Amino acid sequence: MIVFVDKMRDRFGVELVCRVMRQAEVGFLTARGYRAAQARPASARQLRDELLIPEITRLHAENYGVYGVRKMHALLRRQGWVIGRDQTGRLMRIAGVHGVKRSKKVFTTKSAPANEKPKDLVQRRFTADAPRRLWVADVTYVATWSGFAYVAFVTDVFSRRIVGWNVASTLKADILPLQALNMAAWAADGNLDGLVYHADHGSNYLAVVYTDRIEELSATPSTGTVGDSFDNAMAEAVNGLYKTELIRRRGPWRTVEQVELATLEYVWWWNNQRLHG
Repeated sequence: MIVFVDKMRDRFGVELVCRVMRQAEVGFLTARGYRAAQARPASARQLRDELLIPEITRLHAENYGVYGVRKMHALLRRQGWVIGRDQTGRLMRIAGVHGVKRSKKVFTTKSAPANEKPKDLVQRRFTADAPRRLWVADVTYVATWSGFAYVAFVTDVFSRRIVGWNVASTLKADILPLQALNMAAWAADGNLDGLVYHADHGSNYLAVVYTDRIEELSATPSTGTVGDSFDNAMAEAVNGLYKTELIRRRGPWRTVEQVELATLEYVWWWNNQRLHG
């Protein structure tokens, strides 16, 4: 009621606004009560809210504006604030910020016609006891004004880090996924002995140039069954979050180069700042 009177007082006057509210039975605030409330010192809760709301707005914006109540609550506690989850939700509503929702999955994998394919060594168990034990890879796409930008990610299952990535205007195996693999291998000093490298049945992941490179790095290739996204669920999840948290929020995209630069910034945030479940 106080906030409503604040908004209307300059147009109609405090006495008239309070009288109309009483007549409409939407409030029983008198002009005297309003002025007393205005003169009353701010409560401890109000002062704390005034301090926290700008902080929530800032942190939400710094994290691509994607955090919901759960992650915002965890982030505030990590920042040193003693705050409950319900209070976080209330202040986010006041600040007008909220998390993002993921859209439906669009399937784009083109299965390779090869007869011999690597076996599924993961069996939907996306866990690892150390880094460089299991990597998952997948490709997604971004529509731009100048054509499609294709994005390849390689993710370490143990750390959830994106260890390799590439953006290109083509799906060719020797350009898109191979460069992402080479980036990941370079970060690992070229030693992938004992690593299981899991991908789907896309033709670019089963190309000879790609599978030969995996064997050259002493890694073991693995693929799921045809037409089943659950067999590569973790890589699919990374793609989905990338599209939800970056692509759909920052678009439309003009060029492949613009997507590449934005992806570079996003991968840094993902690996160094983003809160993971």
